Amino acid sequence: MIGGYLTIKWAKGPAVSPLQHPAPRIITIPDGSSFQQVAALLEHERLIKSRLAFILLGRSLSADRKIRSGEYELNAGMPPADILAKLINGQVVLHPVTIPEGLTIVQIGDLLALYNVTDRGEFLRLALDRAYAASLGITAETLEGYLYPDTYKFPRQVKAKEVLTTMVDHWKQAFGIDLRARTVELRMTVHEVMTLASVIEKETGAGHERAEISAVFHNRLRKHIPLQSDPTVIYGLPDFDGNIHKKDLSSPSPYNTYRVQGLPPGPIANPGIQAIQAALYPSGSRALYFVSKNDGTHQFSSTLEQHNEAVEKYQKRPFRRQHLRRT
Repeated sequence: MIGGYLTIKWAKGPAVSPLQHPAPRIITIPDGSSFQQVAALLEHERLIKSRLAFILLGRSLSADRKIRSGEYELNAGMPPADILAKLINGQVVLHPVTIPEGLTIVQIGDLLALYNVTDRGEFLRLALDRAYAASLGITAETLEGYLYPDTYKFPRQVKAKEVLTTMVDHWKQAFGIDLRARTVELRMTVHEVMTLASVIEKETGAGHERAEISAVFHNRLRKHIPLQSDPTVIYGLPDFDGNIHKKDLSSPSPYNTYRVQGLPPGPIANPGIQAIQAALYPSGSRALYFVSKNDGTHQFSSTLEQHNEAVEKYQKRPFRRQHLRRT
């Protein structure tokens, strides 16, 4: 009896004395693993002394069917009971992943796949499904525009639904009561605000210009002038080669804001909070045009004559100089 008691006591102790400060290790419990397989893995990794004792411990706590798969940070100085509790509670390792402002659904899917966060195919299938968007309270064709850019912490290979739900929840928190009240004040819908914010996000090279660019678009919408935004055209092209061509500006796409008046059908990217705020709070500028100054900023103009002069100064003249140098 004494021998049996001592054996049990020994098995319940950590594999290594905590005083040795054993280094933590990442152990992956594959999906669908049986409790016996988990116990064998832990014994093989020398994180427990006895596979049999661990199995008996799990059965005594009715925990042998409650183990959750995933990555766990464990060390040999942990008692088996603590290891078991961690596996039951699903205290998996969380990996930070930053979603930058202005990415499309496809680009976000690619990034999540790169970090091995979730299945890209399932992520895209759900994100582009109208019924699934509706299930999250988003009345739009897809979740484009509603996946909030932020730094998240996800376990490896988490379900795509969990990722999407988390990102949409973050958007709902960001688009709070004050912003919704401002939306009503402007007589816009939430979808229109998110669409405009996405265009502002893609047009902005310098953050301080967001409100000014927003004013240009608001002024154009008010005067029924096409937005003429290149990023919207690019979004509607099935095979964009990195350069926008003259023929692209006459494409029949509903996202071609050179031909279609008003906002495009929906967001062209997922904007951050600053772009959303800019869409709702444009500056008081009367500008109707802007052109790139080739340094990340833009020249804004109120008249077509001023705009043509800016195009000559910042676009055509430098191009001619560059062409002369080459020849």
